[in-house]
Amino acid sequence: MEETQRSRTYTWTDPAAVAAHLGRRGGLDLIRAMCAGELPAPPIMHTVGIAGMEAKEGWIGIDLDPQEYHYNPLGSVHGGVISTLLDTAAACAVHTTLPAGVGYTSLDLTVKFVRPVTLATGRVRCEGTLLSRGRRTALAEARLTDAAGKLLAHGTSSCLIFEL
Repeated sequence: MEETQRSRTYTWTDPAAVAAHLGRRGGLDLIRAMCAGELPAPPIMHTVGIAGMEAKEGWIGIDLDPQEYHYNPLGSVHGGVISTLLDTAAACAVHTTLPAGVGYTSLDLTVKFVRPVTLATGRVRCEGTLLSRGRRTALAEARLTDAAGKLLAHGTSSCLIFEL
């Protein structure tokens, strides 16, 4: 049996171009500028193949159309791709609440996989919500659902907040 070869090519912009805005723009403004295409999205968004994103304070929504290149050997979307979506949504929910000159990094991520994600699942949405934020840490959750609202995966993340 001859296997059909597949390939994928994509481009991205130097992430330093966006990082330069961190000291001048608040988190919500920065993320909304990325959503609108006014600032380039970070390379990971192109690597994963994000289909769309929207943001408001304390909340982020990220859309993804599952693709073959997301698959693990079992024929479903790899848990690392799902974890990346959950981590991104949770952390970006935190980011939307930060003023200019303040950054964050994920301290941990706890993930629960509920249902498999495949091409047949169709577009999925990952929504991140800030649960609490103090001066040095924040807690956020993210939920990955299908178009019918069925839960596919859930995650929580703690983030460290720091001056840039």
